[in-house]
Amino acid sequence: MSAAETLRSGTSKGLKFTNTLTREKEDFRAIDDENVRLYVCGPTVYDFAHIGNARPVIVFDVLYRLLRHVYGPGHVTYARNITDVDDKINARALRDHPDLPLNDAIAKVTQRTADQFHKDIRALGVLQPDHEPRATQHIDGMVKMIGQLIEKRHAYQAGGEVLFDTASMPDYGGLSKRKLDEQKAGARVAVDRHKKSPGDFVLWKLSSDEEPGWESPWGRGRPGWHIECSVMSEYHLGQVFDIHGGGLDLIFPHHENEIAQSRCAHGTRTMANYWLHNGFLQVEGKKMSKSEGNFFTIQELLETENFGGRKWPGEVLRLAMLMTNYREPIDFSVRKLEEAENLLSKWPKLVETTAAPDADVVKMLADDMNTAGVIQALHALAVEAGKDPSGLATYSATANLMGLAPVEADMSGVDETAVEAAVTRRLEALKTKDWTEADSIRAELASQGILLRDSKDSETGERLTTWELKR
Repeated sequence: MSAAETLRSGTSKGLKFTNTLTREKEDFRAIDDENVRLYVCGPTVYDFAHIGNARPVIVFDVLYRLLRHVYGPGHVTYARNITDVDDKINARALRDHPDLPLNDAIAKVTQRTADQFHKDIRALGVLQPDHEPRATQHIDGMVKMIGQLIEKRHAYQAGGEVLFDTASMPDYGGLSKRKLDEQKAGARVAVDRHKKSPGDFVLWKLSSDEEPGWESPWGRGRPGWHIECSVMSEYHLGQVFDIHGGGLDLIFPHHENEIAQSRCAHGTRTMANYWLHNGFLQVEGKKMSKSEGNFFTIQELLETENFGGRKWPGEVLRLAMLMTNYREPIDFSVRKLEEAENLLSKWPKLVETTAAPDADVVKMLADDMNTAGVIQALHALAVEAGKDPSGLATYSATANLMGLAPVEADMSGVDETAVEAAVTRRLEALKTKDWTEADSIRAELASQGILLRDSKDSETGERLTTWELKR
């Protein structure tokens, strides 16, 4: 058993979070105060992100900002993945680009969708994570972990697949609190006769000649959904890390299966010490669905007049999300957006400042991210600052902590030549598939507040990278 499992050796900083693993609000102690580690499940890039997807992105952006404030920006590592291998992606590629070879069609779908996701969340005031791994960059790691699970008798081959044997893990179901005999097959996995148990889930499945695939000891194939996050989180954060976040819908099967894979592969008692989950979102009092006519992408809300007959600024969408505590369900409505917009209209313009956020607000946010209370307190600061300009600095710093209408970063003091040289070195590393070096360069630039954005030339397909200071 590693020290990380038995010791949370960091000091108490006054942070408290509701841990899904224990169902209790606990004092937060990091494994290492010098490197607090956070992982959040990101998008599967087959379609534009909808407003329900925006909630965890915003919630855990606030957590990231809070951790950076408490521990220092250079002492927090945040990884949020992109899933770019999935049967839904294959289906969308075939639908949208039937005249292209499948791999080329997939590349177009994933790049366009990922680019839109980054554009959308930037409008919502979301910081770039320190690492944004893609599943396709970590296939070798997945093959290795699956091999470990087979070797340790936690996985088996059957029916052209490699499956995790849930019965091999006596305490499987500890996160969702479900007994093994109550489990149902996970999302994206059909119940088949070749499974030892209906709850066994796919780690690797064979690909046809027309489907994307990678070579493995079990044949040319592709990974199951859950194995991706186990491998990517280990790569960037270690076998055991501090916080794993995501939406309530991911507790089972995704997060439950991540835990099973990681613990059984590494022989650890836990995967992450704290598990945080945001509540569900409905739209105008109903579950969001296309059949109900209340399904909206972030892009639609920002750029079209499909919701309430008008476009909505990103800061309004963000504030509306934060007016409800993250663990509670939220009813996303025109009325809530109007309420958020009305509040913002009463707040004075932010000023550039090096002042600290209001201590009482930080204390409130540290208590299980009480954003609803924080917004009320921030409104009071805004009102006072409107009356007395001496309060503008504290108000602005507090609003920046929440990611609300942040001030653009000052470019003074940045060695632009050095940054460009680092970007060039990273591009060369990516061309040679030296992912470790590329990630190292990105992390070093991130520690300096430099944000990298990757895209592709629409004509040549060549990777392009731009950069800017984080806001």
